[in-house]
Amino acid sequence: ILDCSVLNDDEKYVEPTINALVSCFPDLTSEQLYSYLKDSPDSRYIVLAKRLSYDTIQPFVNLQEERDEKGKLVNPYIKGVWFEKEYQRQYPYGKLASSVIGFTTSGNLGINGLENYYDDTLNGINGRQYGYLNSDSNFEKTIKPAVNGNTLVTTIDATIQSVVEKKIQEFNEAYTDGYREGEGGATRIGVLIMKPDNGDVLAMAQYPNYDLSNPWDLSEYYTQEEIDAMDDDARLEALNQLWQNICLTYTYEPGSTAKPFTVAAGLETGTLSTNDTFFCDGAEQLSGFTVKCVAYRKGGHGMQTLEQTLMNSCNDALMQMSYAIQKENLLKYQKIFGFGQKTGIDLPGEARTDSLMYTLETMDDASLATNSFGQNFNVTMVQMASAFSSLINGGNYYKPHVVKKITDENGNLIEENKGELLKQTLSKDTCNMVKQYLYKTVSEGTGKTAKVPGYSMGGKTGTAQKYETIEEDGVKKTQRAQGKYLVSFIGYVPQENPQVVIYVVIDEPNVADQAHSSYAQNITREILKEILPYLNIYQDEEYDQEKVVDLDIMGNPVQ
Repeated sequence: ILDCSVLNDDEKYVEPTINALVSCFPDLTSEQLYSYLKDSPDSRYIVLAKRLSYDTIQPFVNLQEERDEKGKLVNPYIKGVWFEKEYQRQYPYGKLASSVIGFTTSGNLGINGLENYYDDTLNGINGRQYGYLNSDSNFEKTIKPAVNGNTLVTTIDATIQSVVEKKIQEFNEAYTDGYREGEGGATRIGVLIMKPDNGDVLAMAQYPNYDLSNPWDLSEYYTQEEIDAMDDDARLEALNQLWQNICLTYTYEPGSTAKPFTVAAGLETGTLSTNDTFFCDGAEQLSGFTVKCVAYRKGGHGMQTLEQTLMNSCNDALMQMSYAIQKENLLKYQKIFGFGQKTGIDLPGEARTDSLMYTLETMDDASLATNSFGQNFNVTMVQMASAFSSLINGGNYYKPHVVKKITDENGNLIEENKGELLKQTLSKDTCNMVKQYLYKTVSEGTGKTAKVPGYSMGGKTGTAQKYETIEEDGVKKTQRAQGKYLVSFIGYVPQENPQVVIYVVIDEPNVADQAHSSYAQNITREILKEILPYLNIYQDEEYDQEKVVDLDIMGNPVQ
């Protein structure tokens, strides 16, 4: 810090001080320093450089403090320069859980993630020393001691988080040279792993991510030419896109992963029964539009039970169910499951989705039908994972969280989060019935690719066609984008007393034919293969090892 008023107080200070600064700090020039003295003669606080290491400033400090044999200062005219100490976070794990942790900027101010949400908890209070003259003109000194910040103990398991990020990286590397040359394996990828019985988030990972030690670096995702062409606004926008936690901030149509919630709402309200059947001929006519099922080209699925509807992910049957459930019940249970509402997770930036939901006044027959199979309303990943946890744990909706303990500097417990039960979403009978359908979906239906041999598990696939905005005759309109899909899988292990929920979302996989949930299922399977033994979740099903083919992240047999 340069104090111009001190140097300008006596001309003999100017040249020795400027010479010392220039010799010790090569980035400073004498011309620049003289201009500060001229243009801001009374300024007491001009920042010349930031974040200099101890070794960098020490030569200047030595010049200031050097003394001869008699104890006199060798350079008594070096004046008006002083240094401020600044705390700097160390992030030894680099990219690991970067979107969850966040980082700090100058003044130890938290940016994003836990650093931001728990900024007051992590930061202590600086000490202060006050001096004043009392009534007897004696100098009195009062010291207010510093208070150290507290420590967060997170629910994030570093081992599980590492496995998840490794598998995302493997997927990216496998599909980088795909449909979009020079890009990663998808536009974005999110993976969320939770404990369904208390809301603990064990892993929250994504692509793209960033290095916490250098969060301002865009070079991994942009060429140097692209970075150079950015103005300040464009660069900030690029950084914000990189820093956001897509498990919280990104909203999207869930697609068929929403179907179990529709079936559950029907069973819970009595508008559906386990004996109901529905005939799928491949499509439904809604408001003049043909809404197709996945089996449209095959002429439909034929007669479907509730179980087969989920196993085969039949849109036609779901639309017929919606007519029986009716919009009042569907909207009621969307709210009960938390869709359209923030979960309240202890991280900043959670998106609002209430404006992306229908109401009794705005929902017509077409939107009722499409909502039933996961179209025309938006969710976030943390909403879906929290709601799904209640669906398979007996109906208990827990508030998701990433901090389980707060301790003081000595490790003493200040606060503990063992899981906050917010509400009951469903009866146990309904949950058990839907779980049985989800089990069959993985063991025999569309979710077979996600299955880990030897483990009982359930889940649901999702494939959502995205929207795009086009302009015709100067008028912008929104329509379904041809060839652009968001694919996903949500599941749990084991079938009885589930211990872990996993949700994988891949937005626009880097392939020509995107509309296959197998991409998300492959990541799911490869993650579970590694973390289930680590979590001491044991195999509970017999299987023929000779008939099992080991697959890689692309679903190809391993040689």
